[in-house]
Amino acid sequence: MALTIVFALGASLLLSFTIIPVLSSLMIKARPHHESWLMRRVGPFYSRQLDKALARPLPVLGAAGGGMALAVVAYLLIGKSFMPTMDEGAILMQLAKLPSINLDASASQDMAVQRAILARVPEVKRIVARVGSDELGLDPMGLNETDSFLVLADRKDWRRKDKVWLTEEIRKVAAEFPGIDATFTQPIEMRVSEMLTGSRGDLAVKVFGPDLKTLGELSTAIETSLKATRGAADVYTVAGDGVSYLQFDVDRGAAVRSGLSVQAIQAELRAQLEGSNAGVVFEPGRRTPIIVRGLQNLRDDPNAFLQTQIATPDGGLVRAADVARVARREGPVKIDRENASRFAVIQAYVSGRDLVGFVKEAQANVARDVPLPQGYRLVWGGQFENQKRAAARLGVVVPASLALIFLVLFVTLRSIRQALLILANIPFAMIGGVVALWMSGEYLSVPAAVGLIALLGIAVLNGLVLVSHFNELLDRGLDLQRAIVEGARRRLRPVLMTASITALGLVPLLLASGPGSEIQRPLAIVVVGGLITSTLLTLILLPILYRRFGLERGAAIEESAS
Repeated sequence: MALTIVFALGASLLLSFTIIPVLSSLMIKARPHHESWLMRRVGPFYSRQLDKALARPLPVLGAAGGGMALAVVAYLLIGKSFMPTMDEGAILMQLAKLPSINLDASASQDMAVQRAILARVPEVKRIVARVGSDELGLDPMGLNETDSFLVLADRKDWRRKDKVWLTEEIRKVAAEFPGIDATFTQPIEMRVSEMLTGSRGDLAVKVFGPDLKTLGELSTAIETSLKATRGAADVYTVAGDGVSYLQFDVDRGAAVRSGLSVQAIQAELRAQLEGSNAGVVFEPGRRTPIIVRGLQNLRDDPNAFLQTQIATPDGGLVRAADVARVARREGPVKIDRENASRFAVIQAYVSGRDLVGFVKEAQANVARDVPLPQGYRLVWGGQFENQKRAAARLGVVVPASLALIFLVLFVTLRSIRQALLILANIPFAMIGGVVALWMSGEYLSVPAAVGLIALLGIAVLNGLVLVSHFNELLDRGLDLQRAIVEGARRRLRPVLMTASITALGLVPLLLASGPGSEIQRPLAIVVVGGLITSTLLTLILLPILYRRFGLERGAAIEESAS
C-alpha cells in the first residue's frame, strides 16, 4: 500500500507540472466564473458559522477539547490486535488424543467424530483429515494429532449466517467424545502461526527450564490459569502428558559370551521392528525402496519380541531374552528445545475479545497463580508478539515522519509557529477516526494504524492549503481578520473536495463483505470517521488558532495597530 501511494503521488506530481497545464490551456475556455449549485448553498452557511466562531471562539475551543477527551477515552476502551481475523471460508479442526494411542485407534476416533459432525451439522459438506506428520516431514505431529479440514456448504444454505455460531455447533459435537481435545482455527491462519512462533494458536506461552517434570507441572498450572481468563476459547498443552515405553537393556556379559557386540544386537533388533533397507525397485518416474522387517506380532507383543532369534558368529542362535532385558518405563511424550534449552508450550485461541487485552489479563493471572522456581522463565509469543513488534516500529516511524513533515512545512512557510500550528491540527483530526473505530466495535490493528497515518497526511494537506492562502492574502495588504475570513471562504471548496473524494473512494471498503474485507474495513472506518472531524476542525478551528498564534509576535502587534 505504501509503495502504491508513493508511486501514485510521484506520477501525479509529474503530470501536474507537465501534462495538466497543457490540457488546461486546450480545454479551459475564457468565461465568467459561476459557483456551482452546491457551493451557492454551502458557502453562505459556512460564512455565517465562521463569523460566529471567530466572534465567540471559546465554545469552539471547548468543543474541540471535549472531542479530544472523548477520543482519549475511546482509545483506552478500544481493543488492540495485530491483524483482524480474516474469514477464509473454511474451518480447520485439530483433534488431540492420548499420546500413547496407536495409528488405528487414532484414525478410528477421528472417523467417529467426523461421522457425528457430518450427521448433525449440515453446514459441513465433507471432511478431509490427516493423522500424524506429512510425507515430507515438514509438519511434525504425533499419531495422536489430526488436522481435519472442514469443507463448508455455501453460506446461503446455512441455518445461520454466522461462522462463530457454526464453530460452536461443531465444538459441541466434538466435546461429546471423552479423551479428545478439539481446537479450531483456519488453514492459512494456522500456517502463519506455525511459521511465526513454531506453534499454533493466537497465543503461545513457552516455559523454559531444565527439569521435564517441573515443566509439566508448570504447564498444567498455566493452562488452568489461561482457561479461567475471559476470552480463552481453546487452551491446550502436551507438556504434562506421559507415555509408557519398553526399554531394551543389553546384557553386555551375555552378549560377549555369545560372541555378539552390543551394536550388532541393537542393529538386528532394530531391523526386526523398523526394518532394514534391502534394495530399490526402479519404475518409470519413481523409485520404491524395499524394506525387510519382522512380523507384526513382534511389534504388538513384547514377549514375542524377546523370543526373536539372533545368529551368532559361530553359526548358532541366541534368543533376545538371553542377551537383553525388557522393562516398561514411563517417560515424556516429547522433548522440545529452543536455543539449546528445554521448553514446554501452552497454546491458546482467543474469542470474543481483543488479543492484547486478553494477554495482559492472562499475564497478571499467571504471575499471581503460578510462581516460577529459580531457573525457569516464561516467553509470551504468537500474534501478540507481532502486535508488540508492529507498535514498537510505528513508535519510531511515526515520530520520524512527523519530524520530516515539520521540516517540509518550515521550509515552505518559513515560520516555526505556522508549521507547529498545522501539526497541532493533527490530534484534532484523529478524534473522528478513533471515535468511529470505537463505535464500530473494531479493534486498533495495523490496518487501522495505517488509516490514522493516511488521515495525518490529509489533515496536514488541508491545513497547509488554508495557512498558505492566509499568508498570501496578508502579503496582498489585507488585514488579519479579513484575510482569515476571505481565505477560509475561498479555500472551502478545495478542502471539501479533498475530504469528499477520499471518503467516496473508501465507500467500497466500508461496504465490502467478501474475503479480505475484515482487513480493509478498519482502515476505511478510521479515514472516513476522521475526515468528518478533520474537515470541520480545519474549517472552523484552524482560522481561530491562526488568528491567535499564526503570526510572529512582532507581526501580530503591527497588524493589530494597522
